[in-house]
Amino acid sequence: MRFGPRAALAVGLLRLCLAQANFAPHFFDNGVGSTNGNMALFSLPEDTPVGSHVYTLNGTDPEGDPVSYHISFDPGARIVFSTDPNFGNITLVEELDREREDEIEAIISISDGLNLVAEKVMILVTDANDEVPRFIQEPYIVQVPEDIPAGSSVFKVHAVDKDTGSGGSVTYFLQNMQSTKFAMDHHSGVLRLQAETTLDYEKARAHFVIVVAKDGGGRLRGADVVFSATTTVTVNVEDVQDMAPVFVGTPYYGYVYEDTVPGSEVLTVVAMDGDRGKPNHILYSLLNGSDGAFEINETSGAILVTQSPAQLQREVYELHVQVTEVSSPGIPAAQAMVPVTIRIVDLNNHPPTFYGESGPQNRFELSMYEHPPQGEILRGLKITVNDSDQGANAKFNLRLVGPGGIFRVVPQTVLNEAQVTIIVENSAAIDFEKFKVLTFKLLAIEVSTPEKFSSTADVMIQLLDTNDNVPKFTSHYYIARIPENAPGGSNVVAVTAVDPDTGPWGEVRYSIYGSGADLFLVHPSTGIICTQPWASLDAEATARYNFYVKAEDTEGRYSMAEVLITLLDVNDHYPQFGKSIQEKTMVLGTPVKIEAIDRDAEEPNNLVDYSITHAEPANVFDIDAHTGEIRLKNSIHSLDALNNVTCNRDYTWSLEVQAKDRGSPSFSTTALLKIDIINTEMLSQSPMDTFLMQMKDNPMKAVGVLAGIMAIIVATTVLISTATFWRNKKSNKVLPVRRVLRKRPSPATQAVHIEWLKFNRTKAASKFVLREDPPNENCNNNSLGSPPVPRAPAPPPPPTMVPSVGAAPWTVPTVSGSLTPLQPQQSPKPKALESPIQPALVSELRQKFEKKSIANKTYF
Repeated sequence: MRFGPRAALAVGLLRLCLAQANFAPHFFDNGVGSTNGNMALFSLPEDTPVGSHVYTLNGTDPEGDPVSYHISFDPGARIVFSTDPNFGNITLVEELDREREDEIEAIISISDGLNLVAEKVMILVTDANDEVPRFIQEPYIVQVPEDIPAGSSVFKVHAVDKDTGSGGSVTYFLQNMQSTKFAMDHHSGVLRLQAETTLDYEKARAHFVIVVAKDGGGRLRGADVVFSATTTVTVNVEDVQDMAPVFVGTPYYGYVYEDTVPGSEVLTVVAMDGDRGKPNHILYSLLNGSDGAFEINETSGAILVTQSPAQLQREVYELHVQVTEVSSPGIPAAQAMVPVTIRIVDLNNHPPTFYGESGPQNRFELSMYEHPPQGEILRGLKITVNDSDQGANAKFNLRLVGPGGIFRVVPQTVLNEAQVTIIVENSAAIDFEKFKVLTFKLLAIEVSTPEKFSSTADVMIQLLDTNDNVPKFTSHYYIARIPENAPGGSNVVAVTAVDPDTGPWGEVRYSIYGSGADLFLVHPSTGIICTQPWASLDAEATARYNFYVKAEDTEGRYSMAEVLITLLDVNDHYPQFGKSIQEKTMVLGTPVKIEAIDRDAEEPNNLVDYSITHAEPANVFDIDAHTGEIRLKNSIHSLDALNNVTCNRDYTWSLEVQAKDRGSPSFSTTALLKIDIINTEMLSQSPMDTFLMQMKDNPMKAVGVLAGIMAIIVATTVLISTATFWRNKKSNKVLPVRRVLRKRPSPATQAVHIEWLKFNRTKAASKFVLREDPPNENCNNNSLGSPPVPRAPAPPPPPTMVPSVGAAPWTVPTVSGSLTPLQPQQSPKPKALESPIQPALVSELRQKFEKKSIANKTYF
């Protein structure tokens, strides 16, 4: 079969294209669970160590060309993996955290050098048991009435574990189930009162239940681990009206002496509401047994004799005193009754004696919590005092000898026998942190007898601690200093707060607050304040920080102190000269000054010393190391003396100056300074010279002066044109046109003039215009006479390249200088490479003016 010419050409081109085609490479898809291929459905545990080889990219090229592998991530995403381009090995470079990021999106690519194939893959992060259960909404404090039924729910705690599966399930337990009245539901976290158990405010006003939250366990870094956390539930028991009144100091014995006056007090019965949380008022009454010989005060409980002892029919009277609580309407009033024995005696042959539960006793001990409520009775003390005499002989007083104002004894006056009751009078003084043990002497001394029999008993009270103190810092202010170059995480200062309480109440946690605390953090237990790991301090930006540190105990009691941190300056800035290029002109006898600024915050780091590091010749200049003033050596007083030192006829010098700070280590900056020297006498010969010299160091000022002159000329021209226009308009006359004829200079003169300008064209020549009056031998420069008529200017002859021996003396040279910072790898150009024509245009113009004495000449 034959093809035509065109068909054959097309077939040839097709074969050529197929021969040159290059097919793209591709990844192998090895399926789920494979550790090589295209990472399809690839998952990785979150506890995989950083640096682990986790996967191998694998693919091929149809032509068999070598391939390279790459992995990338979206902008802004974390770079979690890195890959070996040759072997495709993928390495974990960032720590994984499933609770923060459970999926990682990446782009893998394979290339044969000509074709690039990219695929987006999703890597799943699987869970490991790395989270600890955490209780929420702490602290747990609950108020429960004492009459709550047994088995009732008291409180519900809740802990959260961010893990999944068994590691995220939480169960609850009580730490000490044998010594508690409560039970815990393992799954719901509900705290209940145990069955057949009741609460009693009078026995225990608070219960502290420790709850443990434990997760279900799981794998972490190849091992089975179980995490747990604990918290304390404080159950405060509230008092309810469930107790009858209680008599204090029973049994009651009273004595009536033969000389007792009717209406005298025999003894006082004391009763208190058994519910000490919310006590009711008490009323006293006599039921029977008095036979009209005694009566009782309804509110105080004092029993009075109403008859003379001679009228009393019995030796012993048995009275019954009833107390009744004053309760709210509709609520039954609680009552109690006590017998009171009153004897009629008149002998005094026994001293008062103290008795305990087992007989006579002179030492009593008790343990109690600090700061009991005001009016609390020390129930643990079972003390009875008795005087076996009768009547007034058995009447004695009781008092406590020891720290005053803390307790009071009831009754204070006893007749024959009484139960001794000690009542709290000053709760604040009963402080465990001040006294671990309170010791008193109980003194009983007869009142009316001549013998004044007495006896004593020691009372020792062992105090138990409660959480009654606020953590206090050792200082109200903490002042610290830290270098500004301290790395992140550096320790700054350690604060200390002391909580005198014992046990968990004495544990202190620290935290910091305030606008200046952003760059710092405090260890919650040790109180060490350090800089944030990412903090970068700069004394030049902010030299001082102040914030507050808070010390808090487990129940939220806290105090605060102020922290003042000062950054110590470190020499971290180089001195810098004010301008990159600066020219200096020195008037003979007057110094020039250079200045460099060091941006360090404190001395001596920001103090700069100056020196001349290089000068040719080296014996021309001196520099003040502190002010930067550069002067000629003391031996140089004139330009002639300067000529004797150096052959530099243009009076221009290049100095290498150095600015060095006084820090440690010290930094320095070196710069090149060009200085021109002029004579003050020559400078003062003409105001124009002075102006030009001033403008030399400040070209912008010259531009401003010229712009001002031009603005005045334009304004004057506008005013004149406007006045002329209105004058012509009013006169209605047509004025002839005025023409100004100017004489053109001869071609030869113009050529000489232009050639001379080309020879003397410098940078300064394009900026200044110099005009001089002709010298007048008959008058000075300040003459008020009329100036001569100006003549056409004639150009001077071209200047010679080499000055002749008999040339006129040098007058006013002006040369701009520069202060140029040196580059580290560059050196200033040698003097021999500079242009031989260094004198300024002004100097040459003045020489021509003096030679030719041409008046009113202007050169452009």
